This record gives sequence, C-alpha cells and structure tokens, in this order.
Amino acid sequence: MSFKIVSDARPNSFAFETSALIKPSGFREYDARWWFGHPGSEREPDLNLIGVQALGMGLGTLIQRLGAGPDIVTGHDFRSYSMAIKLALVSGLMAAGARVKDVGLALSPMAYFAQFALGAPSVAMVTASHNENGWTGVKMGAQRPLTFGPDEMSALRDIVLGGDFDLRGGGSYEFVADFRKTYLDDLAEGKKIKRKLKVVAACGNGTAGAFAPELLERIGCEVIPLDAELDHSFPRYNPNPEDMEMLHAIRDKVLETGADVGLGFDGDGDRCGVVDNLGNEIFADKVGVMLARDISALHADSQFVVDVKSTGLFNTDPVLQANRAKTDYWKTGHSYIKRRVAELDAIAGFEKSGHFFFNPPIGRGYDDGLVTAIAVCEMLDRNPGKSMAELYAAVPQTFGTPTMSPHCDDDKKYQVVERVLADFEAMKDKGERFAGQKIVELITVNGVRVVAEDGTWGLIRASSNKPEMVVVVESPVSSERRREMFEAIDAVLRKSPEVGEYNQTF
Repeated sequence: MSFKIVSDARPNSFAFETSALIKPSGFREYDARWWFGHPGSEREPDLNLIGVQALGMGLGTLIQRLGAGPDIVTGHDFRSYSMAIKLALVSGLMAAGARVKDVGLALSPMAYFAQFALGAPSVAMVTASHNENGWTGVKMGAQRPLTFGPDEMSALRDIVLGGDFDLRGGGSYEFVADFRKTYLDDLAEGKKIKRKLKVVAACGNGTAGAFAPELLERIGCEVIPLDAELDHSFPRYNPNPEDMEMLHAIRDKVLETGADVGLGFDGDGDRCGVVDNLGNEIFADKVGVMLARDISALHADSQFVVDVKSTGLFNTDPVLQANRAKTDYWKTGHSYIKRRVAELDAIAGFEKSGHFFFNPPIGRGYDDGLVTAIAVCEMLDRNPGKSMAELYAAVPQTFGTPTMSPHCDDDKKYQVVERVLADFEAMKDKGERFAGQKIVELITVNGVRVVAEDGTWGLIRASSNKPEMVVVVESPVSSERRREMFEAIDAVLRKSPEVGEYNQTF
C-alpha cells in the first residue's frame, strides 16, 4: 500500500481527503502531539485521519522491528475526536500485522497497566494529555513500563514520513470489556486509609472524573468531587494541575468544605496536583520532597530521580540527608524520568509537572496520578497528628515560581536555547555577575540551569511537547532574590524576538 504523505493540506479539499497529512513537528522527543482541530477552530490542522492511519502503520512496523512482537494495547482519552483517531490508528496497526487489544476510554496509566495485565509489550494511548481542545497525540512504548524516547521517536518519524511500512497483514482487534474495573480493583487492592480524610478530587471535566472519585472512596476517603462530570469542552478550565487556574479552583473548594487535602488530575490521569488544608497550592516538586521524606523513612538508602526543573531541596533537605536518601537530577520529560528511574532502580521519580513514578513495592514504574493520590493519602495516614499544611510547613522554605511558558515556535525554540546557553557560558567564563552574583554552576542536562552563589537558580529550556519555552526560578534566600533571578533570566530570553509573552507569571 502506498500513501502520499504530505505536510500541508487544507481541509475541504481533494488533497485533504486523499493524502496522509502529518506534519513532521508532531514527532516530539518522547511522544507525538498534533493540532487536529475542532468545530469553530480557525487554525488549520497538522494531522488528518489518513495521517493517523499512516502513523499506525509506522508504529506497527516499528514495534516488530524492535523485536517487541505484534501485541499492543490501545485506549483513548475523553475528547470529542479521540475515538475516531484511535480507530484510524488501529486500522493502520492491523495493516502492519499488529494484534490490538483495545481497553476503550482510559487514563494513560490504565493503558500502561494493561500492558502487564494483558501480556502486551507495546502500548499506543491516544491522548493530548493536558493540551487544550483541538490537540491530539499518542503516548507509545514497546518495553513496559517505559515509553519511547528520542531514538524510537526519530525511527518512527522516519518510517512514517518515508512510507517505509511493513504491511504484512494478519492483524487482529479485540475490545477488552470492563477493563476499567480491573484497573481500579488493582489500584485499590490492599489499600485502606484508617484516618478519616476528606479529599477534594478535581478532574477538570477530563477523563479522570470516571476514575479518581471512585478510587478514593474505595480506599476509605470521604470524597468531594470537583468538575468530575465528563465534558470534553472543558467548560471551566483546562484539566492541568500545573496551571494556577485549576489549582485556585481546588483551593477554593478545599477552603469551602474544610477538606484535609485537594487532589487535581490532568486530562489523561498520569499527573496529580496537591493543595493543602489551608489552601496552599503546593508545587509538585515540593510534594515530591514530602513524599521522599515519607518513603525514605520506610526504605533505607532510597534512590530518587527528579527533573532539572525541580527544587534544590532534594540535595539539601536535612530529613532526606538523615535518611541517607540519594537524588539524581535528570532531563525533564515523562519518558526520560521513567527510563532513569528504571536504570538506577530508584524507588521513585518526581517531575515538577506532576508526573510521579513509583517502582515496587509502591507502583510498577510508570506515571499514574491515582497511585500518587494514594501515596499522598497514605503519607497523611502515617502522620495522624499532622495536617497536610503542617507537613508542608516542615519542609525548608524556598521561593519558587510556577512553570512559566512563553510561546516560541517549534522550529525556533531549540535555537533560542543554544543562544541562551552561549550567553551564559560567556558570562561564566568572564566571571561576570548575573542577577547580582557570580555564576557558580551551569547545569546543561536539559536546557540550561544557571546557579548563583547563594543557591538561587533559574532554568530556561525548550518544551518537549508544545511550541513554548519553559522558565522556572527558585531561591532558598528570599522572594526578592527570586525576582532578581527571574528578571535577569527574562532579560537574556528577551534578546530572542521569537519568544512571546508568558502564559502565567507569579
């Protein structure tokens, strides 16, 4: 079978109906994301259903070339177009000889769990995660519990865009009924909270609304659902627990109801955000510090992995030091952290975006927002005399920012990072002062993290899945030092006119 692969085709045209539209920019570092569009959208799509079919042919070809065999799990998140995309993907997978097991409407971690429960090495989860309506994508893997990294994504891109398919036929399709129950039963098994916890479960009208409230009730929590009704128009806010709009909504509900904790889940349920009983919106890296304290008290010499956007407390916190915990700072991205957790046999990995990864005995190594929610509840259960706010207050104070994301086109953002890095290296080599102090370290594992003499740091990197830059700042000293570092970082970034305004500030 021969497809005409194109990177540009206007809707309502002959080319759009007869060619596989699939823009190369959709193949990201560790998953795939495209603008598919929706009714009323003025932006033209980067992908059509024939393009999705070609993606399925490419993925079915790749997993067998990698030696993973033909068996693959698929599922889809709750968006108006996700099922159509999944079925187009399935048709391509089957053409390449894949044996597809479809678990239906799912969270991404439910699809990852199905790889274990159904004996399928590979996965293709149709989801745009926390991206706005109109976006779609696929999270893929061929070695449980890992998902694709840059090498696999590059190979997939080359197969698809080159039309280099092995269309051996012989594929099959099986719909796995009631797998939601199997997944929730597995999560709830052996989990029972003794402490009476009142928990706000915020889902942003995304897929997690069909899962999180029931799970939390089953482990013994009193649950207050917030925006748990499925509505793919996302009428209140985008389901993204890293965005302040969602965190503010959780805060307000916690304060209104006197809840012990608020938990927020993103569109495909692999991330979890936390608000304490006083309404403090706790950034995910600080939640990671709290969980690391709890876990390292139970498991001697615990190894953790965190991403380069995360707080410096993982190396300086006195409780973690007393528990002999070790932490490795690594590249941002769920596939990178997941792989690093596996490589180091770490008990857990924490990403500032809210992706948390737990190895046995806590989890299976992949990111699951519901497993994170259970871990938070169990931490509270093990500290019956302390509130979430008191546990948070016990963590040394730092002054951090949310993850700020000014727009920058996909074909420009990495060039911006190269220029910024060159500027910082020149400053450091000359001994110049930056944000009032000398630069003592440049961490370049992912973008550039510039560290001042007093430990204040700022990060600039390119987003791996959106046309954006990423900026994060933290100071262990004061909010004034945080502001100084941010203004200095921003001044360097503003030398590149390709960089737009921030989606949020602090």
